[in-house]
Amino acid sequence: MKVVIVGSGYVGLVTGACLADVGASVVCVDVDVEKVALLRRGEIPIFEPGLAEVVERAVSRGKLAFSTTIAEVLPGAEVVFICVGTSSLGDGNVDLARVLEVAQEIGRHMEQHVVIVTKSTVPVGTSDTVRTVVASELADRGEWIDFDVASNPEFLKEGSAVTDFQKPDRIVVGVDSDRARDVLSRVFRPFVLNGHPIHFMDIASAELTKYAANAMLAMRISFMNLMAQLCESVGADVGHVRAGIASDPRIGPKFLYAGTGYGGSCFSKDVRGLTAMGTSLGIDMAMLRSVEEVNERQKISLVDRAEAEFETLAGRRIAVWGLAFKPNTDDVRNAPSIAIIRALVERGAEVCASDPVAIGSARKELGDMCTYAVEPYEALDGADALILVTEWNEFRNPNGAEMARRMRGRLVLDGRNVMEAEQLERFGFTYRSVGRKG
Repeated sequence: MKVVIVGSGYVGLVTGACLADVGASVVCVDVDVEKVALLRRGEIPIFEPGLAEVVERAVSRGKLAFSTTIAEVLPGAEVVFICVGTSSLGDGNVDLARVLEVAQEIGRHMEQHVVIVTKSTVPVGTSDTVRTVVASELADRGEWIDFDVASNPEFLKEGSAVTDFQKPDRIVVGVDSDRARDVLSRVFRPFVLNGHPIHFMDIASAELTKYAANAMLAMRISFMNLMAQLCESVGADVGHVRAGIASDPRIGPKFLYAGTGYGGSCFSKDVRGLTAMGTSLGIDMAMLRSVEEVNERQKISLVDRAEAEFETLAGRRIAVWGLAFKPNTDDVRNAPSIAIIRALVERGAEVCASDPVAIGSARKELGDMCTYAVEPYEALDGADALILVTEWNEFRNPNGAEMARRMRGRLVLDGRNVMEAEQLERFGFTYRSVGRKG
């Protein structure tokens, strides 16, 4: 089976590599000429554990190739996955420009039946729009070629995307024809042989499922951060509260950790997108607006606490550990670290930040607003305080003696509740966390 993947970011490259790894003939297409050149040289433009090995294996077997042109790779393709970016517009609606450009290209150049699958996160009704665009291009050509449109939202977590694709919790597919269902059943058959469920449904339901899932997870995170604020006010411990409610099987433990708020490319964009979608239909989406408001406040809560400790941040040197929005990725899109560093600098602080892999990505966002240290302890030199933002393993059990030797001050603000308070306090540090005593 020949499969074309349009877009070679996290979703597209992981999808293409994993499908090729189980025997499909895959071509990944991207308009970014430099990215395609990197991939052809065997270099991976993103940090994602395990991805380089899968790509290398698939390429060496002749199952995975890369191109910059949709037209040259469409002949013979049974499936085209649209995996391009869908950024958020100012009003929360989703920018579908790139998705529809791909649909136009497919309509202009397709030569045989193909199943066109929207894998990008798109609002309900986008698949119908894609169908209309393709049909319009075919009409302009003066010919008709049968095609299907389907929806297959992704549920990949950055940092474990390869495993998520190879061993999915579930696969959601929206179709409106038996032919599309049969084709996509063959595409995903290798990933459901061990009992992983595949849910076929109507296209609108599939499109909405991704938004609903991300909004629910974001809501759990914001709820726990709101509980953390209450805990700090009444002297309770959010860890105990979490344990108490997570033991209820109706609730469960996942995504119930208090911290510096969620980041990344999905949660904020999808919460805003779902809010805009509902608002356009006359539905009051106050609950989701509150989810986003709580999250944005939470991002700078540690800055407020640092300012309260020092009375002013002007002239203070602050070390920040962690730039990626989560461990095992170099992605800083909507990362709490970006908001924190900007707020620190705006209030007069000098910032030095460290991260195992995301310094390059952060520099594109922040420029020279702060300085960077590849080695985390170097970021502590002369620092009045340390703010931990991303819970990389190397930050969980720091060397207190080395910290004390390098730092000028003794304040540690743990935004992920992963450090051991007693260990740091032995070296004279004042330890503050989120939603816990101290």
